[in-house]
Amino acid sequence: MGIFGRKREAKPSGRHAAPEVEDRPGDDADELGPQLSETSDGPFDVEDAPEDGIPRIDLGSVKVPVPDGSQVQVEMDPETGGVRAVHVVTEQGQITVSGYAAPRSGGLWKDVSTELTEQLRADGAKVSVGMGEWGLELSAIIGDVALRFVGVDGPRWMLRGVIAGPQSEASQAPAVLREIVRHTIVDRGDAPMPVRTPLTITLPDAVAQHIAEQQS
Repeated sequence: MGIFGRKREAKPSGRHAAPEVEDRPGDDADELGPQLSETSDGPFDVEDAPEDGIPRIDLGSVKVPVPDGSQVQVEMDPETGGVRAVHVVTEQGQITVSGYAAPRSGGLWKDVSTELTEQLRADGAKVSVGMGEWGLELSAIIGDVALRFVGVDGPRWMLRGVIAGPQSEASQAPAVLREIVRHTIVDRGDAPMPVRTPLTITLPDAVAQHIAEQQS
């Protein structure tokens, strides 16, 4: 039984065969060469999204799966009053999926992951760079927290997913993160926007009303 409560067919090989990430502590993302994301099996552009019945929270630019037993947390920006991020909290850790405007040619995640690796190491984190289902993946250890980052280059968008959780769950956390990213739907819109611009997050009416009541 999958994390979404749906039974999946066993496949001895292919994209659903729980791909392993080869961690290479001494490598930088730039040394691994450019990577193109294969998204025919997800994550999906809104134009290609399947009607699969998987429960998702509609955040406007991204529709993110909500696994059985998980919780949704909204992080507000105290300065602007807007939504900073929406997190899906699972037993393995807190997952955040974010969309960004990207060039038609793709390849933005390679640049972003290189910068992220440098930033994490500058902050004292132990970082490993490896290859995963969609290309580059980063794993990092900061204190007692284990992080895993994945990125997907889609048509004019880039999707970044991260899970942060205790090191005791580090072996299971990447699979949970990939499963959520795989079933995410991205709705970039047609409006032109600069590369790296975060795609706007909007909350469902019921969630927005609940937050407004709490704030008042």
